[in-house]
Amino acid sequence: MPATTPIARSKTAALARVLDCVPKGYHRYTCGTIMTAKAEALARKFHALYGVGCTPAQRITRKSKGLANSVLVMYWPQDAEQAEWLLLATDGNGLEGETLRAVDAKPRLSWLGYEMVRYASQGRTAWTWRRHLREMAELHALLTAQAAQRHYAALGETLERIARQPGFHGVRAQSWTLFQEARRRGYSGAFPHLFYLEKVSHGERLSLLE
Repeated sequence: MPATTPIARSKTAALARVLDCVPKGYHRYTCGTIMTAKAEALARKFHALYGVGCTPAQRITRKSKGLANSVLVMYWPQDAEQAEWLLLATDGNGLEGETLRAVDAKPRLSWLGYEMVRYASQGRTAWTWRRHLREMAELHALLTAQAAQRHYAALGETLERIARQPGFHGVRAQSWTLFQEARRRGYSGAFPHLFYLEKVSHGERLSLLE
């Protein structure tokens, strides 16, 4: 099986992959930005150094030798000049050249405009993404101003924009709070539907062979 890694063309795909990997032990990270002209070379470098394209069997072998396993999450929109990357790693040796942080350390992991948090779900702890508190404060202020001026058409458009953000549990909970704030401020229109995040593809496969 040739070594590959998925390239996410949407924020939702990139963020969803992080949520899939962290509960599997990939709880250390480092991240950065790179020009897209150099993105493939970076992915191949990370595979050569840390095995980001290893198969499940190869990862078992690495773990048995005390080596960390790694995955590369890359957000690379079509026609973009820059790509955002996040390297996630398990416990183990081999990444001493990287400055890694724990995803549950403070400040929280923040990537692509969202922050990662834990929440209780059916008696267990799960991970999700949510908007930054600064963005929430700005949205509350915007809704308040639009309602005070009775610009309900504009307020409805704001709610539509809020509803279009990725449907992670944390984002949906914040969106519902904003909807309720709009209602308290006098908005009487119908709320847009808040979609649950469906299982999404992690992206197109990039070959890591030269």
